[in-house]
Amino acid sequence: MQDRIQAAVDEIGQVLLGKEQQVRLAICCLLAGGHLLIEDLPGMGKTTLAHALARVFGLDFNRIQFTSDLLPADILGVSIFDQANTCFTFHAGPIFNQLILADEINRATPKTQSALLEAMEEGQVSVEGETRPLPSPFFVIATQNPVSLAGTFPLPESQLDRFLMRIGIGYPDPKAERELLERGMESDRGASVRRSLCLDDLIAMRKAANAVKLSPLLLDYVQRLIAYTRDNEHFHFGLSPRGSIAVVRAARTWAFMEGREHALPEDVQAVLPAVVEHRLRAGSDTEGRTGSALAHRLLSEVDVLQ
Repeated sequence: MQDRIQAAVDEIGQVLLGKEQQVRLAICCLLAGGHLLIEDLPGMGKTTLAHALARVFGLDFNRIQFTSDLLPADILGVSIFDQANTCFTFHAGPIFNQLILADEINRATPKTQSALLEAMEEGQVSVEGETRPLPSPFFVIATQNPVSLAGTFPLPESQLDRFLMRIGIGYPDPKAERELLERGMESDRGASVRRSLCLDDLIAMRKAANAVKLSPLLLDYVQRLIAYTRDNEHFHFGLSPRGSIAVVRAARTWAFMEGREHALPEDVQAVLPAVVEHRLRAGSDTEGRTGSALAHRLLSEVDVLQ
């Protein structure tokens, strides 16, 4: 299976040049059954990554452009009266797809954000008193512009916590950017990505990832990381139980992607920044207030063995 995962990484890498680590983290998030938040400036390849991931796994895909006037019904769907049959007919919204790209989620109002995030948590939606299940798998990739940009509504901590991972794509290195300039920016270059996996592969990979073993010593290490965030003055608040479970889920999946049947501390360290950066806030008197700085502090100051 690891060869097939690498083939998928390479396939996506044809359109998202020089970003193998980010692609592997996105696939890890999908295999772990979580949802992904991508925060970066416009034009960095966030939409390209989502399109390519859907194509590689053969998932039903839909893109929702979040704007300030978007309503929950625009996402979930609405019942419309059918005069011919004298009854209401439900018209499903774009959320009824396997992979959803929620583009610029922080440009929508909190009410609309909550409609999407409730669906992410429950795997179902309630419309006009009726509960409707969402497709399985159901994977949301939400993109978010930095909150310093005009016209944004930052996601509160309780909603950020619903995302298993948050990543940034960043600027391409000079070699990758040169190749982009030589190719040109054709709008259909994502169409060149070929399907290399299927739904049955995804189900089997999720099952195998869940079977990865965790040693008592590894769980001790994870608990020390979690305790450090709760007891240290550098952190405004510590990781929640949901956050600690997310670390373990992601580490298990990363170990599976690396071809191992048991997780190692290196697996925890590989996924930790993406899993915890958006869940942490610095204490009031702490220098280096970003989540990245706090994750680095965790990795550098908590010993693997005690």
